[in-house]
Amino acid sequence: MKRKKTVPLKPFYKRVLIKISGELLAGSQNFGIQTKVLRQIADELKEILDLGVQVALVIGGGNIFRGKSAQEKGMDRVSSDHMGMLATCINALALQNVLEQKKIITRVLSAIDISDMAEPYIHRRAIRHLTKKRLLIFSGGTGNPYFSTDTAAALRAMEISADVLLKATKVEGVFNKDPIGNKYTKKFKRITYTEVLKKNLKIIDGSAISLCRENKMPLIIFNLKKKGNLLKAICGEQIGSLIKDK
Repeated sequence: MKRKKTVPLKPFYKRVLIKISGELLAGSQNFGIQTKVLRQIADELKEILDLGVQVALVIGGGNIFRGKSAQEKGMDRVSSDHMGMLATCINALALQNVLEQKKIITRVLSAIDISDMAEPYIHRRAIRHLTKKRLLIFSGGTGNPYFSTDTAAALRAMEISADVLLKATKVEGVFNKDPIGNKYTKKFKRITYTEVLKKNLKIIDGSAISLCRENKMPLIIFNLKKKGNLLKAICGEQIGSLIKDK
């Protein structure tokens, strides 16, 4: 009996920006970083790097500090946002450590000055790292208060001329209402930026959606907890929800 030839995987996208929510790094915990989750993410990233895809990441900090929650309890917005930026730096350094254990050359570029631990974000330097097949982790958000890490991800995606922005979450995509705790929900396989804003869907920050719309950046929202989803998305399979103008 003849064996079927294995068709080599071919990436649909050549350069991607992946936004990973901080909550994902906590795993089954409610707080902090779960090492096994970092290892799982690193394994999935290695799969797409092996295909020759240029990869940059933006990581949230909600597993360590949530600025919004602090503001609701009376903390100053600027101070809480600065603390959130530091949380993203902690997550970036943790993921870098695990990636380098797997022999993946990684650079952390920070929008805030932590020169003893990370390189400053410089646009041309970031592009050079990518062309040399180094995985990039952008930390510190945009470096400014009042902007979320979603907006930072959209901004960096534009700056590095990514082919697509991938938002890795704990849910399967964009729904008409929060799928957690709601029995009857509708998932959108494809939806426009304008519809997301009009329907006031909270899956991603409104500023990030506006930025993507203005610059025609396709955005895919998918569940990273399901093994293999990242590879499928990179290879152009229908995963999660695609946000793009018609």
